[in-house]
Amino acid sequence: MNAIQAPTPAKRRARSIKRPSTGTFVMALMLIVLGFYLIWPVMLLMINSLDTRPDWFVGTRQWGLDNWRNAWTEPNLVRALLNSFMIWGLVVGISFPIAVIIAWVLARTRIPWSHGLEFAFWISYMMPGISTTLAWIMLMDPSFGLFNVAITALPFVDTGPFNIFSVPGIVWAHIMANGISVKVMLMTPAFRNMDASMEEAARVSGASTLRTMLRVTLPLMISPMVLVFALQLLRIFQSFETELLLGTPIGFFVYSTKIYEMIRHSDVPNYGGATVLASLTLVVIAVIIPLQRWIISRRRYTTVTGSFKPGLISLGRWNGLIFGTILALLLLLTIGPAIALAVGSFMTRVGYFNLNTVWTLGHWDYVLSDNLFFIAVKTTLVLAITSAILSPLLFSVLAYILVRTRLSGRWVLDLIIWGSGAIPGILSSLGLLWLFLGPFPFPGLEEFRPLFFLYGTLWALLLVVIIQGNTTGTNLMKGVFVQIGSDMEEAARVSGAGWLRTYFTIWIPLLMPSLILLMTLNFTVAAGTVSSIILIADRGTMTLSLLALEYADPGIGRREEASIVGLFIMAMTVGLASLARAFGLKLGIRHDVRATAVKQAKREESKPSASSSSATSSSGASAR
Repeated sequence: MNAIQAPTPAKRRARSIKRPSTGTFVMALMLIVLGFYLIWPVMLLMINSLDTRPDWFVGTRQWGLDNWRNAWTEPNLVRALLNSFMIWGLVVGISFPIAVIIAWVLARTRIPWSHGLEFAFWISYMMPGISTTLAWIMLMDPSFGLFNVAITALPFVDTGPFNIFSVPGIVWAHIMANGISVKVMLMTPAFRNMDASMEEAARVSGASTLRTMLRVTLPLMISPMVLVFALQLLRIFQSFETELLLGTPIGFFVYSTKIYEMIRHSDVPNYGGATVLASLTLVVIAVIIPLQRWIISRRRYTTVTGSFKPGLISLGRWNGLIFGTILALLLLLTIGPAIALAVGSFMTRVGYFNLNTVWTLGHWDYVLSDNLFFIAVKTTLVLAITSAILSPLLFSVLAYILVRTRLSGRWVLDLIIWGSGAIPGILSSLGLLWLFLGPFPFPGLEEFRPLFFLYGTLWALLLVVIIQGNTTGTNLMKGVFVQIGSDMEEAARVSGAGWLRTYFTIWIPLLMPSLILLMTLNFTVAAGTVSSIILIADRGTMTLSLLALEYADPGIGRREEASIVGLFIMAMTVGLASLARAFGLKLGIRHDVRATAVKQAKREESKPSASSSSATSSSGASAR
C-alpha cells in the first residue's frame, strides 16, 4: 500500500492564497476610478499651491511657499473666506427657525392643502438660483427695481427702501432661492412621522397649542433638526452666482467669487492665490466633515416606533391667518420671481415707465436670433437629460455595493463619497481644470496630459455635474436599500438569474419612485448649475445658466435678455418636477392598487358562482 505523500510547504502556501473574487476586482476598479476623479483633483489643488511659477503652463515647476506667504499679506483673500461664513450664518440663522415652524404647521396641524403646500416648496427648490437672483434684481434694484419704483410713486417718498446690491440683499436672495424650501423639504417628513401620544397628553394636561409645540414637539424633534443642520454645514461654501451678481458690483467677495475673479477677471491670472484660497477652504472642510459626521452619529433619529400613533392639531381661529402667511411666502418664492422675469422681458428697460416705448418684443427677438442661445439650449438639454439618466443608475449601484455586499474596502468608498460631497462646485471645477490642462506634478511626467482632450467638451461638464450630486444621491439610495428586504433578490438568484438580470428585473422596479426623484433632482441641478462648470466650459459648451450670467454681467448689461433665459431654465426644471411627481406616483409599490385588488377579490368571493347556482336549482327541481 503506497503511503500518501504530505504536501510540501510551497504547495500549502499556494493553496492558502485565494484567487481574488470578481467583487474584489469591481471594488478595486470603483476605488481607482472614483478616487481619480473625486480625490485626485482635490489633491492637485494642494500640490499646485506650492508651484511658484508666474505662469503655470510655461516652463518647469518651481516649488516653494511663496504663494502661501503672499496669501497672508493680502487681506482680501482671508476676508473672502470669512465672508462665506458670515453669509452662511445669516442665511441659516434666519431661515432655520422659519423652516421649523412651517414644517411643524404642514405636518402636525390641520391646515388646508398641506401636501399641496409642501409640494410648492419642492417647486421653489427646483427653481434655479440664477433665475431667482435675476428676478430679485429686477424687483429690488435701487435705481429701477419694480418694488422701489412702485413705492416712489407714493406721495412724500423720493427713494425706494430696497437695495439688492448689499449684504442684506445677498442674504435675502439666498433665503428666497432655497434657504427655506430645502429645510422644509427635509424636516416636514420627520415631523409627520412623530408619535402624537405625548402631544395629546400635554393638551389633556391643559397646555395650549403653542406651549405644546415649544415644550413637547420641538424637544422631541431635536434629533431630526440637528441632522438637517449638520447637512447644511456642507453648504457653507456652495454659493456662487448670487454673490457674483450681487456682491461683485459693491466689491463684496466670498471665497468662490474671489477664485473666479483671480482666474477669469484678472489681466494676469493669479493661479497661485486662487489655489491657496482653495486649499484654505479644503482645510476648513476637512474640519467640517468630521464635525458633521459626529453630529449625525451621536444621536438617534427614530420618530416612528411600534406604538406609533398619528394625530393632527387644530389651530382654531389662527388657521386661516397661518395658511395665508405660508401661501404669501410661497408666492414670493415661486410666482413672484416668475412674474418679475416675465414682465422684465417685455420692457424696453426694466423699471423705466417714462420712456416713449415702455413695452417691446425686441429682447425676445434678440435672444431667439442669437445662435449662442440655441447652442446653450442644446447643451443644457443634453447635459441635464444625460445626467438625469446616468446619475440615478450609478448612485443606485454604489448604494447597493455599500448596503447589500460585504466587499472589503466599502468604508473607503463611503468616505470618498462623503468627502466629495463637501467639495464646493467652484473647487471641483478648478480641480478638474488642472486635471485636464495641467501637467502631472511628478518628475518626467510634466508633458503627460492624458485628459487634455476632455477640456471644453460636454463630457467634462457631465463629469463634474455627476460628481456634484453623488453624495446626496448615493445616501438617498442607501436609505431605500435598507428599507427593502432581500428575499426577492434571493429568490431570483435561486432561480438562476445573474446579478445584472436581478438588478434590472427586481431592484429597478422597486427603486423606481426613488430613481424618478433622483432623476428630477439631477436634471434640476444640471440645468441650473453655474459654479461647477464655469471654469471648464467654453463657447461651444455654453449652457443656459452660463448664458444668463453672461447677459447679466454689468459689462454687457442685458438683464432683460438674461430674464428670458432665466424663464427658459425655470420652465425646464419646474415643468419636469411636476411631470416627474405625477409619473413617479404611479410607479413602484402601489398601496392603492393592492387595496383595490383585495376589495375586488372579496366582492368576487361574496358572489355565488354560476355552478353553485345551477346546482342549487337542479337539486330543488329533483326534490319537487
